[in-house]
Amino acid sequence: MKEIAKTYDPKQVEEKLYKNWMEKDYFHAVVDHDKKPFTIVIPPPNITGQLHMGHALDNTMQDILIRMKRMQGYCALWLPGTDHASIATEAKIVEKMAEEGITKEDLGREGFLERAWEWKEQYGGRIVEQLKKLGSSCDWKRERFTMDEGLSKAVLEVFVRLYEKGLIYRGERIINWCPACKTSISDAEVEYEEKDGSFWHIRYPIADSNEFVEIATTRPETMLGDTAVAVHPEDDRYKHLIGKKVLLPLMDREIPVVADTYVERDFGTGVVKITPAHDPNDFEVGLRHNLEIINIMNEDATINENGGKYAGMNRFDARKQVVEDLKALGLLGNIKPHKHNVGACYRCETTIEPRVSWQWFVKMKPLAEPAIEVVRNGTVKFVPERFSKIYYNWMENIQDWCISRQLWWGHRIPAYYCSDCGEMMVSRTVPKECTKCRSTNVKQDEDVLDTWFSSALWPFSTLGWPDETEDLKYFYPTSVLVTGYDIIFFWVARMIFSGLEQMGREPFKYVLIHGLVRDSLGRKMSKSLGNGIDPLDVIDKYGTDALRYALTIGTSPGNDMRFSEEKLEASRNFANKIWNAFRFVMMNFDEDVDFDKVDESEFTAADKWILSRIDSVAKEVTENLEKFELGIGLQKIYEFIWEEFCDCYIELVKPRLYDREAKGRLEALYVLNKVLADAMKLLHPFMPFITEEIYSHLITDDESIMISPWPKYSGNVLYPAEERQMGFIMDAVRGIRNIRAEMNVPMSRKAKAIFVTQDSQIIDLIQDERSTFGRLAGLSEITSQKSKDGIAQDAVAVVVNGAEIYLPLEELIDMEKEIERLEKEKAHLEMELDRVNKKLSNEGFIAKAPAQVVDSEREKLNKYSDMYEKIKERLDSLKKH
Repeated sequence: MKEIAKTYDPKQVEEKLYKNWMEKDYFHAVVDHDKKPFTIVIPPPNITGQLHMGHALDNTMQDILIRMKRMQGYCALWLPGTDHASIATEAKIVEKMAEEGITKEDLGREGFLERAWEWKEQYGGRIVEQLKKLGSSCDWKRERFTMDEGLSKAVLEVFVRLYEKGLIYRGERIINWCPACKTSISDAEVEYEEKDGSFWHIRYPIADSNEFVEIATTRPETMLGDTAVAVHPEDDRYKHLIGKKVLLPLMDREIPVVADTYVERDFGTGVVKITPAHDPNDFEVGLRHNLEIINIMNEDATINENGGKYAGMNRFDARKQVVEDLKALGLLGNIKPHKHNVGACYRCETTIEPRVSWQWFVKMKPLAEPAIEVVRNGTVKFVPERFSKIYYNWMENIQDWCISRQLWWGHRIPAYYCSDCGEMMVSRTVPKECTKCRSTNVKQDEDVLDTWFSSALWPFSTLGWPDETEDLKYFYPTSVLVTGYDIIFFWVARMIFSGLEQMGREPFKYVLIHGLVRDSLGRKMSKSLGNGIDPLDVIDKYGTDALRYALTIGTSPGNDMRFSEEKLEASRNFANKIWNAFRFVMMNFDEDVDFDKVDESEFTAADKWILSRIDSVAKEVTENLEKFELGIGLQKIYEFIWEEFCDCYIELVKPRLYDREAKGRLEALYVLNKVLADAMKLLHPFMPFITEEIYSHLITDDESIMISPWPKYSGNVLYPAEERQMGFIMDAVRGIRNIRAEMNVPMSRKAKAIFVTQDSQIIDLIQDERSTFGRLAGLSEITSQKSKDGIAQDAVAVVVNGAEIYLPLEELIDMEKEIERLEKEKAHLEMELDRVNKKLSNEGFIAKAPAQVVDSEREKLNKYSDMYEKIKERLDSLKKH
């Protein structure tokens, strides 16, 4: 037997095992037509990325699924890679260059891109190495990058195909503009937050009249670009003004009054200012009425020369000055407080500015319709199903997708312009001359594509498309996509319509949605709260398995989960429990143990029960994992290993193990080995390292647990009678142990138990299994009777199916000592409650202390109050006797 460490130390095991898995090529999937494929493509992390808890959860879930399917005999491919992340990466590089006093413009486009590729080589692999620390069993030989040669070819091909079909076009439209990133962003990249604002009421004088109309706006500075005011055509209040002119305050410019059904008669004054260059609805009104489009802002959201005397001011300073000037002219009416949604760039959180600009767009309606249908008809299923509503809402109301970005890092748009005749060409290759005038003076479009354009192709581009590779034919469509609910419209929707358009098939069969990882108080992790947890720090302190356990236990698809130190401690305790059980088993193995000599007729009831239970647990856990109920599956394995295998079965076989001549000793060793091996297999997808380390010492025919077969289970319960009998025993033992725990009675203090039951089979079972009850529940004497006659009134009762169990109180505790102990505990809690209450009633503490400190004190108050009530109740009960 190999030497086994006394304690399990993850640091001694994890790196060694991962290196071995990599060297043996266990993660690599080879096309095998005798096997069914099971494919997951990783949501590619940004090359700017650092492993955070969201990544850790997402990749743990994927690894659980891929490890199980690999063991089930599928050709399991988990395809990894990273995303170039245009905006985020360019911002990082520009920031780094600024520290050296260099700008993008100093280097020029080519020089900047050289710098960007150098940065990618230096930092881009960091997140990959961190994913390996997580135990991710990705096929690293197939690792891809969204700007590698193959994926860039796919991006180029899709752009040209969509353009040739009329689904990509260039046009002047209102787009979302980020003044900080200085680029357009799509609707999906705008995050809205309700903020306090104002409705400023402004009077616009009617030309050649003493009348005026009053409009209300939340953005007074945009009035500098107004080119009309609009009223509803059937609004009797304003019919006489249609076709007349108003004088635009501050700009000394006449603008028309137009009639448009866009105006809501019942909202505000019924008159709306129209600024086609700075509002998407106004832009559409402007098109209908052929209004001038006046852009008043520069790229950085300062006012440009079209803003008159306000030129050079930033938009918010201009807003204040415009309001002051209107007030001075007597044209400012009421100012009303107004809560409204304000859009911000999801990357840098700068308030976005709607702005007219020439951009490239994807026509979405024709692509969205089939993408909606594949979810409606169940070809693609969301787990949980409720998230399909978010998908439908987005897709059914979708606007054309702005795909051009004013950046240098990314896939450059394959459009070319003739400098002589203005002809535009879209081509897979760089044209040598203009197709119209034959001039060689041709320049490429300066913009790059939205990052999500390339990410949308990920499920098929990574498998070799547009080439028809063996990988593509075998592994596509993929099996399941695991992702957070926050990118359903960013990424999931775009992959679905791209897969359908380019491949003619859905990109995946299931979309498994997970929630956010929150702190122990349920708050979102953020820098401002200082409650972020670095998964690498957790791995360093507790090990990878502990992190994976804590991220999975108690979770369910689509719901946010709370991450806490208690879960990590529980995981470490679980690992120690398994390790100690494993060491105990191995210490009792003989060097020459031969399981070929096992005689099944020698199996005891306990042997049959535990074999039957591991069979049932294998069935249940497999079903849970197939339904993506990962948290429930882990909970079942945990309970089986801890309560049934460790606390029950191992205790029951000890007499046979300690006596080397005992009848059935070999059978006990066989059952221990078999059950532990199967339990490790079921646990392996969740906690891969400790399970591999233990499995390598067990007697099996496998070189690694990773490639061992998943536990097979029978269609029926193996030993129904024994499972039923031990089920009763376990319920009784669990009930008695719970009473001991509640009353702080150690297992060393033996007690008497009286079983009351009318069932003759249970009476026989109690008689036959006295030693089992005694060993597992710490009982000195066990009797059974058919009524409660003679049982003391203060006896503590446990009710199980088929019987009531009574434990005389004096058997369990020394009354005087217990009352003394509880009085001390009560006094201590009174002091703690007094301290916490004083803190929380101190207004200075509440105002100055960090939010997490205040929340922690409130949590203590709840905990101490609960403990105090329980102790008081227990004391009252004891004093009555």
